[in-house]
Amino acid sequence: MAAFTLDVQDGIARVVFDLPGEPVNKITADVSHELHQLLDRLRGDRKVRGVVFLSGKRDNFIAGADIDAFVALESSEEALELVRGGQELVNKFGELDKPVVAAIHGSCLGAGLEAALACAYRVATDHPKTTIGLPEVQLGIIPAAGGCQRLPRLIGVRGALDIILAGKTVPATRAYRLGIVDELVHPAVLEEVAFKAAAKLAGGWKPRRNRGGVFSLLLDRTPLGRKVVFSAATKQVMKKTGGHYPAPLAALDAIAYGLRRGVAAGLAREAQLFGELAVGDVSRKLVQIFFATTALKKDRGVDRATVSAHEVNNVGLVGSGFMGAGIGGTAVLRAGVDVRFRDTEIARVKAGLDAARAILRSRLKRRRLTKHKHARLDALISGGTDWAGFPRADLVIEAVFEDLDVKRQVFGDLEAQVRSDCVLASNTSTIPIARIAEGLRRPERVIGMHFFSPVEKMPLLEVIVTEDTAPWATVTAVEFGRRMGKTVIVVRDQPGFWVNRILAPYLNEAGRLVQDGVSVEDIDASMKRFGFPVGPITLLDEVGLDVAVKGSRVMHAAFGDRLAPMAGLLRLVERGCLGRKNGRGFYRYEKGKRQGVDSTAYDVFDIEPRPVPKADIEKRLVFSLLNEAARAVDEEVVRMPRDGDIGAVFGIGYPPFRGGPLRQLDDIGAGRAVGTLERLQQAYGERFVPAPVLSRMAESNARFYLDG
Repeated sequence: MAAFTLDVQDGIARVVFDLPGEPVNKITADVSHELHQLLDRLRGDRKVRGVVFLSGKRDNFIAGADIDAFVALESSEEALELVRGGQELVNKFGELDKPVVAAIHGSCLGAGLEAALACAYRVATDHPKTTIGLPEVQLGIIPAAGGCQRLPRLIGVRGALDIILAGKTVPATRAYRLGIVDELVHPAVLEEVAFKAAAKLAGGWKPRRNRGGVFSLLLDRTPLGRKVVFSAATKQVMKKTGGHYPAPLAALDAIAYGLRRGVAAGLAREAQLFGELAVGDVSRKLVQIFFATTALKKDRGVDRATVSAHEVNNVGLVGSGFMGAGIGGTAVLRAGVDVRFRDTEIARVKAGLDAARAILRSRLKRRRLTKHKHARLDALISGGTDWAGFPRADLVIEAVFEDLDVKRQVFGDLEAQVRSDCVLASNTSTIPIARIAEGLRRPERVIGMHFFSPVEKMPLLEVIVTEDTAPWATVTAVEFGRRMGKTVIVVRDQPGFWVNRILAPYLNEAGRLVQDGVSVEDIDASMKRFGFPVGPITLLDEVGLDVAVKGSRVMHAAFGDRLAPMAGLLRLVERGCLGRKNGRGFYRYEKGKRQGVDSTAYDVFDIEPRPVPKADIEKRLVFSLLNEAARAVDEEVVRMPRDGDIGAVFGIGYPPFRGGPLRQLDDIGAGRAVGTLERLQQAYGERFVPAPVLSRMAESNARFYLDG
């Protein structure tokens, strides 16, 4: 079946792209061939004065190029050939002897936007589903069908760099303000407005576009100004990526090259750089993460396909502190559900309501919400000190502090208040869910929903299932987590679950390094060089040292001396050093900003200086995490290695360019990993004994993944 339909009305060709058998439009080899022929046909048709290009999909214009074809590339030469073909196709939109108007509704991304940029005019709907972007750097490549050439010329260098270097996707309203689209209209009149624009353009009309003021002229459109912009952008990229990601630097190169030497030379440079990046290890790892997260969006968390999720329209939140407010505010914002808070003191309820509403206000200020929608969502938030509203809840999430007895009391009270089909979830970070559910009449509806802080920003949700948890409760929690915009992994009920389980020995080892006389700055710097967004010492301060101590006690009780908490950390908490939240931890803070190392940290650690080679700082930290990840996946804490790696990347910021801890172990090889662990064991102690699964894998040369 054809992907394109064509009809002509009053001299304006109406081209509709609707890829058969696919939920979204994408540019495949067959689509490219058909579109070439269609554009050639239009070129020779004298009855056609202009063209309107539309999508037949409900909420998608063009999602981009076919990623499957990209993954199949085996050499830079193949990649170069592929991208040159894409450039030739996109160029035809701009080289046609009649104006083409892109009528955009839904997602317009990657090659889809590049095609639209080559058109003479762009009309987009103001619908929330209409999003515009060039996300290629998130896959370790660059926009190479003209995106690095046309976007800077259209909206200026600074605006283009903001989109391209971060792989940003923006709503159509912002794309209009930036000048990426020329008109913003209601979906009902999209086609009508696009046809009028095509007719006017065919009659010789030239659209006037805002080129910015004097400041924009000086920075964006003069050689000296561009030099300043590119220099600042390069420094910012290096600061943000540590040089681990080559794609943003390549994009800077392609843009600068094209602006100096012209569009044709810039396109050639784009193609060359794309060819080099596309078959590189960083891109391969980022693509693997993309496919893994895409697969997780369809994974319901249970093996039985017939299990149905319960509908969730009303959510109860017990505990209106920082985490509870974040969960409630995000649930309202992203899922549009009614949220009722409950806490023991009215002042705490008010603080929670204010914090939840602040999440909505921030979106309103950034124009991500209209005033009407903000008012509607704001009205969904309520709270009190009683159980009013809870009898109609479909899901209740407990977010009180980490104390088993308190949580059990809350769940006991809840059973008397909610319906029999209401899912009861605990936002605990370490306490086993089965222990919380002990003594309840219906433990099959109890589940863990471990959110990460800050909830509105962190993308991961761990859904924790016990031996008693019913499949319908699992599916309900997973699907609601997705409605909240989270990437969801299903985790077996064990202390620490997945993320905190693998994080615990890593943070413990950081404390041991301090005890061995390594400075906190050197420890943090080592892991930032490795690719983590922050070092382990900074992470401890961010989490809160008191929270870390509580979690470490749970882990120690479950796993023994291997995960024993550091005495120095306990003494820091006893002295009132809780981390960023009270201004004193390993570092000092004033008004939330770090000021330097707090000497108290060294005073209480009873430092026993010993020579630690710089290479061993990284090895001790990284292999403590890798070894624990191998143990946990062997114990089936996660359902498959994919979930473990996504949990590590999205939950603790494990460097995406390394693919996750299990991918990295595959890259290292089980034999080499065991050898490194044995050397660390001999030098530093029994906590580095290789996980049994790694020893088994070393004997058979096995891997966690079969696609390597």
